[in-house]
Amino acid sequence: MSKPRLGIGFIGSGFVARFHIQSLIMVRDCDVVGVYSPTSANAQSAADLARELGVGEAKAYPSITAMIEDPAIDALWVCSPNHARVETFTEIRDAVKNGKGTLKGVACEKPLARNVGEAKQVIALIEEVGVAHGYLENQVFSEGVNKGKNILWQRGAALTGRPYLARAAEEHSGPHMPWFWQGELQGGGVLNDMMCHSVETARYVLTEPGKPRNSVVPKRITAHIASLKWSQPKYAEILKRTMGEEVDYLKKPAEDFASATIEYETEEGQSLLAEVTTSWSYVGAGLRLSFEVLGPEYSMELNTLDAQLKLFFSREVRGKTGEDLVEKQNAEMGLMPVVVNEAMEYGYDTENRHMVQKFLAGDKPELTFADGLEVTRLLMAAYMSAEQGKTIDYPPEGLDEFIPAVARGEWKP
Repeated sequence: MSKPRLGIGFIGSGFVARFHIQSLIMVRDCDVVGVYSPTSANAQSAADLARELGVGEAKAYPSITAMIEDPAIDALWVCSPNHARVETFTEIRDAVKNGKGTLKGVACEKPLARNVGEAKQVIALIEEVGVAHGYLENQVFSEGVNKGKNILWQRGAALTGRPYLARAAEEHSGPHMPWFWQGELQGGGVLNDMMCHSVETARYVLTEPGKPRNSVVPKRITAHIASLKWSQPKYAEILKRTMGEEVDYLKKPAEDFASATIEYETEEGQSLLAEVTTSWSYVGAGLRLSFEVLGPEYSMELNTLDAQLKLFFSREVRGKTGEDLVEKQNAEMGLMPVVVNEAMEYGYDTENRHMVQKFLAGDKPELTFADGLEVTRLLMAAYMSAEQGKTIDYPPEGLDEFIPAVARGEWKP
């Protein structure tokens, strides 16, 4: 008797959707059946990728509703732009509510929404039709993070006390698509785009295994944002030239650097700290993810650019530029680290395996939209702290209605 398989439909066909599709080589019991994108050529290109990789006989669909109508589609992976979140989930809700089809689950790429109000709308829409949901936060599922956390808690914490400080950072030279750079569309700058990773991963490693995330409670938050590189006239011009006239950081900048310190409290009243940093102004070999955890008699370190494989190219090697060595690659010569399997290194394969298995079994995923909402609340509180220039108690008043100045196009660094 054959085991059931999950037919997946992708909403979105861009960079992150392709990362997910690549990772499914390592995931059993699922097939990429379809892709929807407002640009049909892009949808077809992503569907072609799935077929080339052998992860499903995918085809392009003309709408989200058309995918839901196909009985071969069991679940949706939402990888569309942030500004389309509410519109996307409204169509999903309407299609299911009107009997166009059924779904075993919907997974949504980070961040859940641009702000708390929109995140709550997303949750209300999906829960109205009773569809299971999972929040796609790949770094929590990274093998390095999980292996480190398990050993740290089993050996160090069990004998000398729980960890009390976690540091997490994600840094690169900037996103691929114009909408990421526009505060109104994306919901902010690098803080909203990438700090969601660091916030959730730091919270995860500080949480005792077997206990829920809310066993560590955020109490205060201090944050800072800045535009260090991309609002300089030289780089603002480069950005406008490469991303289009609508991306003008001399008139409407978004932050390219953000940091925050979140103070947590355990059930026993112990204070914990999470220090998170993110940047679009980092120039190195490429994307760098780094994590540290400190406890009474132990520590943990992880850096994705400490790769097992390195290549060296002299000045005479002048090949085509690209990202064949590491995501957001910044150079083509010199000593270059090579991340051999980025989808695995960053946790996409483990994340997707988890979601597929949970949706097939009818079980609740480890991360749901409720976790995505809590991360969004922490990000918005960080923006509030940065705008007010002070530490704020969590949760602050007005958080549910708050929209950052960057997202309103009114931030003046």
